[in-house]
Amino acid sequence: MSKTAVIFPGQGAQVVGMGKDVAEASAEARAVFDRANEVLGFDLATICFEGPPDRLNATDISQPAIFVTSVAIWKALEASGLAGELDPQAMAGLSLGEYTALHVAGWIEFDECLKLVAERGRLMQFAAESKAGGMVSIMGLDEAKVLRLCEEASEGQVLAPANFNCPGQIVISGDQAACRRALELASKYDARAVPLVVAGAFHSPLMEPAVQGLKTALAASKIKFSRIGVVSNVSADYHADPEGVRTLLREQVAKPIRWQASIERLIADGFVRFSEVGPGRVLTGLMKKINRSVKALNYSTANLLRAAVGQGSA
Repeated sequence: MSKTAVIFPGQGAQVVGMGKDVAEASAEARAVFDRANEVLGFDLATICFEGPPDRLNATDISQPAIFVTSVAIWKALEASGLAGELDPQAMAGLSLGEYTALHVAGWIEFDECLKLVAERGRLMQFAAESKAGGMVSIMGLDEAKVLRLCEEASEGQVLAPANFNCPGQIVISGDQAACRRALELASKYDARAVPLVVAGAFHSPLMEPAVQGLKTALAASKIKFSRIGVVSNVSADYHADPEGVRTLLREQVAKPIRWQASIERLIADGFVRFSEVGPGRVLTGLMKKINRSVKALNYSTANLLRAAVGQGSA
């Protein structure tokens, strides 16, 4: 029997209107948004459904918004019976999505996880506002060449790989001036560089202030072992125990996201079907670049109703 892993998107997947059709079609999904509003003390659902875009895109809002929308979609899939048919034996999530994976896999309860995600977003937003930073997507280079590009462009400032997304696509992160120099130097390395619209230098040493705050929040959180394995972004290996989860989630904020290696670990373990659950199709697209031989399904707000009758979007 083929093994299925469920994967969850991270920040950047947000779009105004996400989750609205799911909440209207599924009482279970609507209940997730209602509970989130109670836990957070403000109307997150309306921001997801109606915007405004600048509020939804703010780090402190987009992170809980994506988490809640992804969980709502999963609950709708459970209610439809499709989640049971998928029978996932492992999970993973890109950056923020790792929290969604840990919740759905049974490691962290919903209220606890939502509070962690909201605090993570707040801390990362504050760190971004404290030090001007940016991120640049580099296409066409391997890790060694990206490291050389970062070294040349840094000129003593912070600039380092932040996301190893798929073959030929590595995102770098650091001081704004260093990111601008990397854009100018990319052609020298025969690479294509695209600046990303982000609040700050995520997954770089500039996020270190957020690491310390998150350490406190994680130490106070209830985390329990679950039989469903979740792959860590930092180690590209399975979380072993609750204390390890705390350590790796803390480190994740200022260390690179090794998404390609995480997926390759799952494939090496025999996973041949991957189902992206959450807004957007980013991970589905990356999957096809990492390994086209595995099956990639997408269950987003736009196609959930088709998925509910067994027609996942490939």
